[in-house]
Formats: sequence, C-alpha cells, structure tokens
Amino acid sequence: MDSAAEIGWEPHEIALLGGGPPAAVTVAVVALHLLGAVETGPRRTLCATGPDPEGLGPFEGTVLDCLREPLTARELVRHTDVRLALARIPLAEDGLLGPRRLRPNRGARRRVEFWRERHPLPAAGHGPADGDTLLAVALHGDAALRLLLPRFALRAGPADPGVPVEGRRFFLGGSGRSRFRRWGAAYEAPVTGDRGPGDGEHAGGGGSTGGGGGSD
Repeated sequence: MDSAAEIGWEPHEIALLGGGPPAAVTVAVVALHLLGAVETGPRRTLCATGPDPEGLGPFEGTVLDCLREPLTARELVRHTDVRLALARIPLAEDGLLGPRRLRPNRGARRRVEFWRERHPLPAAGHGPADGDTLLAVALHGDAALRLLLPRFALRAGPADPGVPVEGRRFFLGGSGRSRFRRWGAAYEAPVTGDRGPGDGEHAGGGGSTGGGGGSD
C-alpha cells in the first residue's frame, strides 16, 4: 500500500470525507497511539501519556490536549475543542464538504471509494508497510482497526453511539489547556456549520501520515 501522500490528503482528512467526524477523530487517536502519546485506561477511556511528540499537526495536537483529561472516545468526539478544530479542516473550501455538519458530498464519497478500491485491506497476517496503517484505518474503518490494532480498538470502544460492529464504521471518534486556541491560526478557513462535534501495539512512526503497521 502506498503512502497517503499519493492521495494528497492527510489521513484524518480522508477519514472525515469517508466517515465523518468520528472517523477523523479515530484516525487522529490512532496516529497518537502509534507515536506512544495516547493509551487506553479504565472503562474505555483514552489518555495522553508523556510529552508531546514532535511535528504534530493542528488537529492531532488538539486531540492530544483534550486527552490530558481522560475521556472516552465518544466524549472526545463531542468535545468543544475537537469540534471547532474539525470545522477548521480546510476541505469545505475545496467543494468536498457541505457547510453544515461536515457532510461529504457525492464527489468526495466517490473519490474516497476509488481510493478504497485502489488500497484494499492487507490479507490476514500481512500488515501494511510502515507509514500505511493510518491510511488503512482512514479508508477501511473498523475492519482495519480489528485487523491491525485489535486490542487497542477493543479497549477504546466506539466513538459513535449506536453504530453496528460490522461494516466501515469507526471505533474511536472538557477541561484542561486548549491547543485549539494555540493552533487555531494555522487554519485559514473560517469556522462554519454547527459548533456543538495501553497496550502499545506499535512504537515510533511519524505525525499524521506515519505510524507502524502490523497486528498487536
């Protein structure tokens, strides 16, 4: 499987187009987990561990700051800072998202489906190359999570209440310091739409497009 750079979007942007805000949050959490910055805690909570990894993008940084206080995946998706950061991901201006509730349009869905077909899930027991785990999760949702990060997916729990276990759904999506205010200037697009959205399988990896592959 090739790098997400071939597609031209960050993994969390691909997930947002394919599965909405819970999918984008899922990919950000997985990216942070692969970097050793987020682990699971009691009662399906997620929490930040250790210092900030270098080179985090604005969205991943916002998610990490929200997890200075342990939250479940569902609580994280609904966190005010996360929802504001989602609204500033610059995809609506490219004609890929509607202005309300970050809904992808038909053209965006077709493009994501094309990339799903081009980058299928690896065969069981053959994890993707380093750097492609996030792309697999962004494109294939819980099927990729159960294949590549089964223990983490099980311990984290679903981000979207009521979704079925099967299909391309996403398992993972306050108080404390707010990285949204610190990173907000990095986004040029205005806020639009509604404002109200460890087991250590891998170590190392890089930022929003990196991360190790394989099963735990």
